[in-house]
Amino acid sequence: MTFFSKFGERSLWQGRNGWGAPPSLGTPSLGGPQLSLACDILLPGANYEINSSVGPFSIVTALKDREESMMRTNRRSAPELEHRSTMATRLRAAPAPDSTDVKKIPFPSGLAPKPKPMDPKPGPNDSLPHCDVIAMMDTAAEARAMANVLTPGQDVEDWYVYAKNFEKDFLPQIGPRGPSRRSKRLGSYFPIDIGGLRVLIYKTELHMHEDAIKLPNGSYSLPIKDMFKQMIGDARPRVFLTTGTSGGVYCDMNLGDVVVTRAARFMCERDFNDAPFNNKTFHSNWTIPTKFTGAATKMMHNFASKLTNKTKPPDAHCSCGAKTLNPRIHYDGKSGIPEFHPILTTDFFEFGTSTNHLDKLGMAVEMDDAALGLACSELNAPPHWACVRNLSDPTINGTLDHKMQGDCAEYFYKEFGYWTTVMSALTTWSIIAGLAKQK
Repeated sequence: MTFFSKFGERSLWQGRNGWGAPPSLGTPSLGGPQLSLACDILLPGANYEINSSVGPFSIVTALKDREESMMRTNRRSAPELEHRSTMATRLRAAPAPDSTDVKKIPFPSGLAPKPKPMDPKPGPNDSLPHCDVIAMMDTAAEARAMANVLTPGQDVEDWYVYAKNFEKDFLPQIGPRGPSRRSKRLGSYFPIDIGGLRVLIYKTELHMHEDAIKLPNGSYSLPIKDMFKQMIGDARPRVFLTTGTSGGVYCDMNLGDVVVTRAARFMCERDFNDAPFNNKTFHSNWTIPTKFTGAATKMMHNFASKLTNKTKPPDAHCSCGAKTLNPRIHYDGKSGIPEFHPILTTDFFEFGTSTNHLDKLGMAVEMDDAALGLACSELNAPPHWACVRNLSDPTINGTLDHKMQGDCAEYFYKEFGYWTTVMSALTTWSIIAGLAKQK
């Protein structure tokens, strides 16, 4: 079977016996009328997914990996990638603010997060306790925001150490820049209850970008993937949420907005440029509850004033977005956003601009989430998962010179990483509260 479009004949088909070359380059026939489809061209080497079916055949559309890579004009030179890599390490290590402003959040009755200290206190080599949901973040600022919102009265320093198999299985995979080499742990966690659901709030010390070390076979290590598998094996969650800072890619999304998606895609150009998983998209097919989106948005607006600063950005026109900030939550498959439009996971500090078209590829950019999708794809019975990412740096004005664009992105990230993560913490709460009401 051959599909036709304005670009020419299709090069792939699926019949009853699986994928193969078209049986004929002539006009297709299903034993009836001729079939002609107007659709995007399929390209060799791209990934495909089934869209719909016609009789014994399946119509497929490209995920556009090859087309999109050709569309992009922002491939980086080696010096620029090294600069962006160093920037990522520097920004991740930025200290968390000592804020006490997140107090007495008006959660709906019966759904406020309740810390659940463990007695006896678990040891660092113990397995994680069983739970319904894991919510994970990675930087110090993100952890402080999550603690203030979701583990009130239990600061990050009070969370339990998780170092199971660290020395034996993980440390040999971690390069000299890896933060866990200093902390001697995989992460820290604290159990809470939301509406009767057992939740683990978890800060990871493993990071795809910082940990990578070249292996004897020429590939690079990805210990965070193994950590995800171990965590899931220990805790057996129904749902795994990643959360925290990200860069915006849509000009109509603003600083402090939150994107929620059930998909993540690797978009690497440095250590993982040649990895077999690069440019692949992973997704989790479930329905995210939105019952408490309105309640979360209302609570987010209580902190909107924190998204302005007495300090000025390096350029008055740094962002292409609106000047008035009223944080919103955006879901894949809603309000014009394609279903399973992914988070973009990079191995260097990337940011969206008004001219680099990253909105065509995903919902936001960050540096870890697709590793969870990869890990879950290798499990027989993975949990549902989603990425909950706050826009710590809005989409940057692409008409600025290259250096100024980077300065603008760095300014926003450093100034607003904490307060924008308060927004994703509240969004995370809304998803978990919705799950609780589904019980």
